[in-house]
Amino acid sequence: MGASTIWVLIPLAAIFTGVIKRWLDLKEKEMQSVTREAVDRAERYAAQTERLEDRVRVLERIVTARGTEVAEQIEQLRDRPRIEEERA
Repeated sequence: MGASTIWVLIPLAAIFTGVIKRWLDLKEKEMQSVTREAVDRAERYAAQTERLEDRVRVLERIVTARGTEVAEQIEQLRDRPRIEEERA
């Protein structure tokens, strides 16, 4: 390698370094964008999950309350034939 070759390689290395830096900056911005989108999506999923959990709690209360009422009605129906049989 001669002295003239080194004088050509130095500017080329500087140009190549600049190109690499720009490419890395672009990749960093892309990663930030992807991260922002992932955070937004996670927040939406968390909110949706919370709403669904609230709905399930309401349904559990309805089923539990109705289950108690249904159990009481069944017990009343079980007692009814005995009462009617005793009257006869």
